[in-house]
Order: sequence, then C-alpha cells, then structure tokens
Amino acid sequence: MHWTHELCRPYRRGMSPASTGASTSVGAVPSVPVPDSSGSDVTGSDSRMTPGGPGYRRMSLALFLAGVATFALLYSTQALLPLISGEFGVAASEASWTVAAATGGLALFVLPMSALSERFGRRTVMTASLAVAVTVGLLVPFAPSIGALVVLRGVQGAALAGLPASATAYLAEEVRPKALVTAIGLFVAGNSVGGMSGRVITGWVAQEWGWRVSVGVIGALAVACAVAFRLLLPAPRHFTPGSLRPRVLLGTVRGHLADPLLRRLYAIGALFMTVFGGVYTVIGYRLTAAPFGLPQGIVGSIFLVYLVGTVSASAAGRLVGRFGRRGALYLAGGTTAAGLLLSLAASLPLVLLGLVLITAGFFAGHAVASSAVGKTATHGRAQASALYQSAYYIGSSVGSTVGALAFRTGGWAGTVGVGLLAVLGVVAITVLGSVAARRSVGNPARTSVRATAH
Repeated sequence: MHWTHELCRPYRRGMSPASTGASTSVGAVPSVPVPDSSGSDVTGSDSRMTPGGPGYRRMSLALFLAGVATFALLYSTQALLPLISGEFGVAASEASWTVAAATGGLALFVLPMSALSERFGRRTVMTASLAVAVTVGLLVPFAPSIGALVVLRGVQGAALAGLPASATAYLAEEVRPKALVTAIGLFVAGNSVGGMSGRVITGWVAQEWGWRVSVGVIGALAVACAVAFRLLLPAPRHFTPGSLRPRVLLGTVRGHLADPLLRRLYAIGALFMTVFGGVYTVIGYRLTAAPFGLPQGIVGSIFLVYLVGTVSASAAGRLVGRFGRRGALYLAGGTTAAGLLLSLAASLPLVLLGLVLITAGFFAGHAVASSAVGKTATHGRAQASALYQSAYYIGSSVGSTVGALAFRTGGWAGTVGVGLLAVLGVVAITVLGSVAARRSVGNPARTSVRATAH
C-alpha cells in the first residue's frame, strides 16, 4: 500500500519513538521486528497476529461483536425518533438529542477512557465499558420523560467511550502493520452490522410493541455480544502500561494535535460523520411522511443498507492499495455526494439507492481515515485514536442536531445541503494534504524518511 504518498506524511516503519523524537512515557509500543518489503519478518520473530495465524480469527470475531454492541446501543433510538416524538410530544430537533447525547457523551469521554486504557490495559477498559453500557441499556426502556431519556443516553455514550480508541490501539499493537487496515476494517464492519441490526430490530419490534420494548431488546442483544467479546478476545502480548500523570497525557495530546496529518484525519472523520449522523437521524421522519408514508417496520428495514457499509469498510485496504490513501478518500467523498443528490428524488427506489451510496462512501472513508491514524501515530496510539474518535462523534452529534434543525426549516433538501457542505470539506482537506505532500518532495529530510518507509 502506498501510504508514503498520502496526505503528506509517511508512516515511519521500523523507527522507535526515540528516533522520531516522540515521548516514550505514555502509550509507548514495545519494539518489535518489522516486515520487510517482501512481507516477511526481518528477524523472523514477530509475534504479532496476522491473518491465518494463531488468535487472529478469535480476535477479529471478538472485536466484530464489540463493534456490533457499540453501534447497536449508541444509535438504538435513531430509527425510533418519530415514535419518541409522538409519545413525548416533541419535535424532531428535540427528539434528536437522544442520539446527540449518546454520541456527545462518547466524544467527551473517549480521551479520558483512552488514558485509562494506557494504564490498565485495552482489554480491561473495553470490558468495563461494555459492562456499564449494557447495564444502562437495560434501564433506558423505563425512562419516564424525554429529559430522563436524554440523560440515560448521555451516560450510555460516555460508557461506550472506552471501546473505539482502545480497540484501535489494541489492533495497532497486536496486529502486524500489513494486516492493520484489514483488521480495523473488520471492526468498522462490526459497527455497520450493529447499526443495521439495531435499527432493523427496533423498527419491527416497535411497530408491534412500541419503542420501549424495542430498545430493551437491543440491550439484551448487547449483553450477549459483551459476554462473547470477553470470552473470545486474546490477552494482549505487546501492551506496555503507561502513566496516568495529567502532565504526560496532555503532552502526548498536544503532540498529536501539532501533527498536520493527524489534524486533517480528525477533521475528515468528523465531516464524514456529520453527513452520516444527519442523514440517518432525519430519514425516518422523511419516509414516514408523505409522499412515502411507510410504516415503522419498513422504515427500520431501510437500514439493511448498512450491509453495504460492511462490504465497503472491509474493502478499504484494497482501495488504499489500488488508489492510495488520498485517492480512496476522494472516491469515498464522491460516492457520498452522489448518494446525497440521488436522495433528493421523490422516487423511493432512487432514495434507497442514494442511501446505499451514502453508506458505502461513509464507511469506506471512515475505515481509511481511522486506520491511517493508527499507522501515523508512533507513540500514544490510544490518545491518537481517542482524538479521532472524539472528532468523529462530535461530527455525529453536530450532524444529528444540525441535520434535524435543517430538516425542520428546509425539509430534506436542507439536510442534504448540510451533508454536501461536509463532503466539500472532506475534499478540500484532502486537496490540502496533496499540496503539502508535493511541497515535502523538495525537503531532503522528508524525502529520506519516505525512502526508508518504502
């Protein structure tokens, strides 16, 4: 994969934190042998997981199930917003806070939770996060008011904050570099399956027994996924505990935020999620209203298009290998924009095709950007991933809230307008990366590093 040509900074394979000037006090990854250009290990002793090797299948399934539980819980109310609006007598913009509170809670707590994972271990933090989140999930059906529901959802999102960044850091430490994009793509694919199954199940259950029973069913499903995750996930072998000192943590965060490539990747993740959050928060209102007038069960089944996201996320590694990182991001952005424009049609088949394209573009772009963060960060990987996840879920909160407000004032065209602006931002940031990459060609130091990375 031509990582070294993309977004202006190479992945420094084989370089220790000391050789790159990075701090080794937080999240430092043990030195391990690095595969050479032929794909074989330089010393033949790299014990990290690789496809077909010991533990890889169990690890992939465990993190896939963690992704299922995370997205099923995080967006469990999204397909039910029209019913929640009806029961509590609130508008779409108010009901959307049941989604925004969960994603906002995750965005706020993902960095502190990643710090805990540096000290206590990725598997420990992921297990605790899932345990708390599924417990709250079993309480959500009993919320007596819209305010109480929003508070519970915020707590649930904060609990889930321990999953995304810790999972990405776990993979970066335990999986060989050549397999990292594929491994993260499988985790993202679990997200898509969780988001799909949660919405489909809630749609049909709610049609018969109401939204409270449907979110209870999602809570029970998440419990099963959490138990299986803990039983399957192999114990980490390359984790080194770091420090919880705030000063050290803040220094690591400042270092990541000072990196131009990481800043661009964070912004790209946020913008992609702004599109996705806005579209899927509002789509239920559009499809249950005229001219479509679909019942709740059918609206929930619309989310089967998430299967497309499973495929596109899993294919992210191949896309990068063929088009390069920037090329894959352009392709993802263009696909998303085409889907937004198609969704403006008054024809249900065209709207569905638009959702397919939006979903495919979003998940491919997210998998490319998130895996690039893991490859770019040479130290404090949990913090680097946490910052990405924070930006990503801030984008979700902004998308669900602004998308709902745009829908209230301008209808579906208003929501699409918000999405197109976000896609334009992705393209502009990627172009800036291309310009920076061309400028770096004339820099002897960067050219030397690029040659080493090859």
